[in-house]
Amino acid sequence: MNSPDRSVVSFHRTRDGFLAARLGQRAFLALPSKSGGISVASAHYIDKSPEEWRPSDFYIVERLLADEAAFRRYVAEIADHERQLLTLDRRELKTSAVTPWGTAQISKVYNEGIISHSTASHGGFHLDEARNYLVHPAYRNADGWYEEDCEWSKVAAMFPPLFTDYERKCADQTLRDCEPDAYEAVNNVVLGPGESHAKDARQFRLNHARDWLVTLAIKSRQRSGFVECVATLGGDRRGAERRFLVPEAEYDPGRHGFVIHPARHEAHEGPSSFVGWTR
Repeated sequence: MNSPDRSVVSFHRTRDGFLAARLGQRAFLALPSKSGGISVASAHYIDKSPEEWRPSDFYIVERLLADEAAFRRYVAEIADHERQLLTLDRRELKTSAVTPWGTAQISKVYNEGIISHSTASHGGFHLDEARNYLVHPAYRNADGWYEEDCEWSKVAAMFPPLFTDYERKCADQTLRDCEPDAYEAVNNVVLGPGESHAKDARQFRLNHARDWLVTLAIKSRQRSGFVECVATLGGDRRGAERRFLVPEAEYDPGRHGFVIHPARHEAHEGPSSFVGWTR
C-alpha cells in the first residue's frame, strides 16, 4: 500500500466536534486550552478515520494558538515545510562520527561542509573550517559545533537556502529569544519589549532587582487555598530566602516570574510543604 503524501493536508471535524487535520501520516487535533485559545495535539499515525479520532489518541502537545483559524494556518505552514523539504538535497548517512554529545547514530549532509549529527542523547551541526569562517563573528562558535536546541538556528540564519521557510522562521524566533545581543548585532536592529524572551526576562530582573521574586512554589498543605512560595531578592538563588503564602487565585508566575508584595502576601515561618525544608 502506498504511503500517503506527507505534503498534502486535509481538514476534518471529529464526531466530538474538534477540528482535525491529516498531513501524510501525521495527525493534528485542535483542543480547547484551559488558559484560552487552542492547544495543538499531534500523533504520528492513527489507524482510523479522522472523524473517529479522540483526544486520547494523541500524545504530543505542540503549541498554543489563538483559534481554529490559526490552527489551519499552522498546519498549512507545516505542509509547505514538507513540500519544501522534498526540494532540498539532504542526504542521510551513517558516519559513526565523534561529536561533543557522543557517537553519531545518524548524520545528514545539508551541503558540503555542513552536517547534522544525531546521537542517542543529543545532537547538532558541525561546520568545517571554511563554512564556519562564513558565520558572522557574533554567531560563530570557534570549534564549528552548534547544538540542536538553540545554536542550530545560527546555522539556519547563515545558510538560509539550505532550510525551509518554516525552519528559517523558527530559527529567527529562536535567535531573538536565546541570543538577543548577537541577533541585534548581526541584523543591526534593537529588539523591543515582547520581541525576545531572554531580553524581556533580563529587563524584568532589572526592574525587580529590589523585589522578592519567587524561585520555588508549591500548593500549601498547611493552608488550604494558598501557594507556599520561596522568594529571594531579585530572584538571585544565591541570596537569602524567605517564604510567603499567596492565594491560589492570585498566583500566576507568567513568563518571567511572580513578584511578592510583602504588604499583601503573608510571610510564612511555620511548617513547610516543601520536603526537607529546614531553613
